[in-house]
Parts: sequence; C-alpha cells; structure tokens
Amino acid sequence: MDDAHAPPRRGRRWLLAASCAALLGLTACGEDAPLDTPAEEVPGGAVGPDAQVNEEVELLQVQLEYPLDGVYQIGEDARLYLGIANTGTTPATLTDVSGPDFTAAATPDGGGDLALTVAPDDNVYVGAEGMPVIVLEDLQTELRSSESIPVTFTFAEAGEVTIEAMVAAEGQDPVPTYDFPDPAEDPSPEDG
Repeated sequence: MDDAHAPPRRGRRWLLAASCAALLGLTACGEDAPLDTPAEEVPGGAVGPDAQVNEEVELLQVQLEYPLDGVYQIGEDARLYLGIANTGTTPATLTDVSGPDFTAAATPDGGGDLALTVAPDDNVYVGAEGMPVIVLEDLQTELRSSESIPVTFTFAEAGEVTIEAMVAAEGQDPVPTYDFPDPAEDPSPEDG
C-alpha cells in the first residue's frame, strides 16, 4: 500500500482509542455490579436455615442432629440444634415448639417446662454444651440427612414462626445416646 492511500497515522490512533472506549462502555453497561447480583449458594455454607421471628428475635441454623445409624425411624426422638438471637431491649421467651411430624418437644431432664428465656441483646445456643437441650419426641415420619420437617417456634412476646428443620449432614459427630462403653469392646478379662 502506498502512502497516498493510507490513512494518516494520527487518525489510526484516534480510531483505535475511540473503538476501545466504545467497547469498554458497552461491557460496563452489560451486567449488574457483582455485589448487586445474588450469587449461587456456596456448598458447605450454613448448616440449617435461619428465620426472623420479629424485628428483634431471629432463629439461626435450625437443624436436627444427624442420627447415629443414618436414619430416624418413626417413633424415634431427634435432638434439635439452633441459635436464638435477641437484639431487643426486652427478654424473649420461647414457650412452645410444635409440628405435625412429632408428638412433643421436651427437655431431657423431664422438667416439662419448655420456657426458655433469651436475655436482651444476647444469644442462646440450644443443644450446645452447657446450654438448654430440646428433643423432638416420637417422630411421625422417617428422616435422613438433608430431609426436613416443619417446626413451629412460639415466643410469648415475639410471636411465632414455622421453619423447615433439616437433618444435619453425615460427618457431624452425633452425640451417642449412652455414656457407657460398649460391652463388646470391653478389654478387661472375663471372670471365670
């Protein structure tokens, strides 16, 4: 190509710069900002669902303990785990836990009174070591990991909320239902 028919060098640079600017402008308008677009759920995230009871009380990571043999049979009991957060200035009292797939919710000590009070601006972790324990008694359905049942939590002041309580995933060390050694694994010699 001879110099008489070639565009001026200055014109080529300007044309290239204008093209790049237009492409950048188009790509910037093509999608929402990354922080404004919800992402897919990350595997291994929260163990159980959360639910807002009212503006001040929230249930956190509600779940049922993974069963020792991998499945809850009809008639078995399931230990409930959850956090209760109270960001308000008055206490929040859990007065009832109910649902169609179990006959009752109770504390293992047999006290019968389920009233559980969460102080203002505090949390209670039901099922954690040294914290209150709630057991769903006499399940009316068979359950495996990641299956759920509806559980209704009723608070004296905050109202009620129903949430799907999932069976925790395998690999989360369940607490054995007994605290004595298995006789088959007893290393002591037999008396004879």
